[in-house]
Amino acid sequence: SLMLAKAKEEWDQEIVDKQTEKERYLSERITPLHTSGLSLSQLQDLCRELHEKVEIVDEERYDIEAKCNHNTREIKDLKIKVLDLRGKFKRPPLRRVRVSADAMLRALLGSKHKVSMDLRANLKSVKKEDTEKERPVEVGDWRKNVEAMSGMEGRKKMFDAAKSPTGQ
Repeated sequence: SLMLAKAKEEWDQEIVDKQTEKERYLSERITPLHTSGLSLSQLQDLCRELHEKVEIVDEERYDIEAKCNHNTREIKDLKIKVLDLRGKFKRPPLRRVRVSADAMLRALLGSKHKVSMDLRANLKSVKKEDTEKERPVEVGDWRKNVEAMSGMEGRKKMFDAAKSPTGQ
């Protein structure tokens, strides 16, 4: 708390110093304007003189702004040239890392969260006997099948076999 109080005091002092510096600078640069007791023609001359000063300052500001814009465009162009000279960025080859699902969730969620990723918990159990009955396997000589299906007779048999179940 003491450090905070000291920092606040220094900050307030810095603000006051900046304000006094600004007032001092403005008092040096700006002369007070005395318009009392001047005739109409003298006031018009004073206005013309002030207007000319404002135009000069505005021209300088415009020139500086144009130079600044030109420099920023030039900097952008040079940055693009540097990137072109470097060439295309080559990506380094990545290593494969094997991480279990639990470890990945722990890394993402933090160690506080107890999340178990048991992928087999919600699966339906299937008996092996049912799957074997559905697909009877016929073991035979493959050469007989190839000889029977070769040529136009084999294609006709295949065509008839495909047509007969739909016709029933």
